[in-house]
Amino acid sequence: MAVAAFPFPTLLREGDQLSADEFLRRWDAMPALKRAELIDGIVFMASPVSYPHGKHQLSFGNWLWCFAEATPCTDAAAESTWVMAPRNVPQPDLTLRILPERGGQSGMYGPYGAGAPELIVEISGSSTSRDLGVKLELYRRTGVKEYISVLLEFERIIWRQLIDGSYEEITPDADGLLRSRTFPGLWLDPAAALDPAQSLRTALEQGLRSPEHAAFVHYLSK
Repeated sequence: MAVAAFPFPTLLREGDQLSADEFLRRWDAMPALKRAELIDGIVFMASPVSYPHGKHQLSFGNWLWCFAEATPCTDAAAESTWVMAPRNVPQPDLTLRILPERGGQSGMYGPYGAGAPELIVEISGSSTSRDLGVKLELYRRTGVKEYISVLLEFERIIWRQLIDGSYEEITPDADGLLRSRTFPGLWLDPAAALDPAQSLRTALEQGLRSPEHAAFVHYLSK
């Protein structure tokens, strides 16, 4: 008696060249897989995550979550898969977006984010070359309005703003703080962000008490 053969699903492998739909089909067939990305049609698998990476991601994630909690019609997420284009499905460390019903530029593709969130944060250690190379270019051309790179090796934070299709670095104001142009009240002390003994909450709480944030909340609540 012949026994029916059931083929195993084709799995994701580093370097595979796929469409977004095929990437997601294989992703769904690997429920134990936590991280993988499709950039310009090429699959990138996850590398080990260092302890400093995890600490900074937790810190910046809390920073964005606190802002979103205090700001209606905004939404923060960590390690979510985004369908940005037919051959691009990145998995940013952190995202912050304005909900589409209040004019935000992103949407949903089934359970995944779609399009470009307004702000992305990447914690860059072993992934620095990718984050500053193909992913920076992807975020630029798909319209991510602000892109923050936390460069662990260089102990540096670069906050970029998209202006006329190109990224320009946002520099600290006279008080040393970095301020978002897209999310009024989202303030960051870069010195505190790189010092484990300090908190990002101090500068953020100042931003959440600012007139700019109050006006932004009023605008989103109308």
